[in-house]
Amino acid sequence: MPIITFANTKGGAGKTTAVLILATELARRGNRVTVLDADPRGWISRWHSISGAGALLSVVPGITEDTIEQAAAKARKRGGYILVDLPSSHDALLAKAVGLADHVMIPVQGCAMDAAGGAEVLELLNELDARCNVRIPYSVVLTRVNSAVTTRALQAAKDFLAARAISVLATPIAERAAYRDVFDKGGALDRMNPADVSNLDRALENAERLCDELLSIMPQRAARPVARKSAAEKTMKKAA
Repeated sequence: MPIITFANTKGGAGKTTAVLILATELARRGNRVTVLDADPRGWISRWHSISGAGALLSVVPGITEDTIEQAAAKARKRGGYILVDLPSSHDALLAKAVGLADHVMIPVQGCAMDAAGGAEVLELLNELDARCNVRIPYSVVLTRVNSAVTTRALQAAKDFLAARAISVLATPIAERAAYRDVFDKGGALDRMNPADVSNLDRALENAERLCDELLSIMPQRAARPVARKSAAEKTMKKAA
């Protein structure tokens, strides 16, 4: 089953929000989903502990560099999609998580600093391609976007990415109250009360469109080179 790793070396880029949106939407569609929570802050683990999110969605907390491979192997046996939520760091854990991935999702908030953090992940992917002939598909998704206003910071992020010929998903993650409230209330977006959350219908539509676009561009899982994991770690060591 496909492993999707969410990575950006800058904090606050919206990785955990992106994981939650896609995990709950995939589960809503009847897919098994396992989230490997490698972020020491454990926000998605806290959400899951109060969520009652259903049998299709499980979260494995406390993932580390030493445990991620075993956890991923166990999740594969469970079946379905595996989503990896990483901390904002550039280390061996990032290398292992990227090496295990069938697709890398790079959330970028609307500012040049976030775009630079995402570019560091892309540099790792480019190094794997150039040095080891290992190509891992990726997507960049803009996060916390105000659909009504294009700020200078957002435009700076778009310019930064465009100057480096980095393609971005057509569907951004909009700034929605529902995406904040769901972490406090638990559960999935589609189970929230519209009377308690403003513009819930738009948040649900945004989640559906994002999931549709990701699935449309993510190829069917193929056999990966055995050397991929070790290649990623070697590349990280050379870059250090």
